[in-house]
Amino acid sequence: MWYAIIAEDTPNSLALRLEKRPAHLSRLKLLQDAGKLLLAGPFPAIDSIDPGPNGFSGSLIVAEFDNLEQAQAWAELDPFTLHGVYSKVTVKPFRKTLP
Repeated sequence: MWYAIIAEDTPNSLALRLEKRPAHLSRLKLLQDAGKLLLAGPFPAIDSIDPGPNGFSGSLIVAEFDNLEQAQAWAELDPFTLHGVYSKVTVKPFRKTLP
């Protein structure tokens, strides 16, 4: 089943986000290579594709896991979670309808 991982960034975490980004992307790439990643990306803190020093307010990841507990465990081990980029992470079942 698909799960939405909705994360909120800690204020002023841009430098830490950039530092931990390679490890974060590496884990996402593993999901992608396994055919289990539907989409992933950050929420710009301002209405711009490149928010520059304004940074990001969080992220959305939609990925396939066997159950909710597995999705939550994966989210808890993300480098952004472990190192404090994310202040809050919510994991919810997601039913893809369109497209």
